[in-house]
Amino acid sequence: MGHQSLTIEEFNEKLKTWTGKNIKITKKELHDFDETVMELKSVSYANHTRRMDDYVPEHSLLLNGEGEIENEDNQMEPLPTPLYEIPLDEAANYGFDGSSFSLDTERAVYTIEEQ
Repeated sequence: MGHQSLTIEEFNEKLKTWTGKNIKITKKELHDFDETVMELKSVSYANHTRRMDDYVPEHSLLLNGEGEIENEDNQMEPLPTPLYEIPLDEAANYGFDGSSFSLDTERAVYTIEEQ
C-alpha cells in the first residue's frame, strides 16, 4: 500500500485503533534524531489558546502512555511523564502507508510505527 494523505480527523481515527499497542515514535528535527517507545493508552489533543509566545504551540497531539526515550548516550530512560506531545501547525501533513503514520510539521518529521 502506498502513502495515503489523511485529514487530521482520518489520522486521529486510524491512530486511535492502535490504542493498547506498543509503538515507536521517531522525530527528525534538523540535526536531531529522537526515538521513543511506548504503550499507547490513548490519543488526545490540547488547545493552548492563551499562549505567551510562539514556542508554545496552539494545538498539540498527545500520545498518552508509559514508555522510554533515547537519551544523548543512546541509552533508553523512562519518559518524564506518561505523555508524548507533538506540536501541530497549520501546515502539518498527515499520512499513513499501511504500516506507519507520518506527521510533517514546520519544525520536524514524526513517524509512528507499531512495535
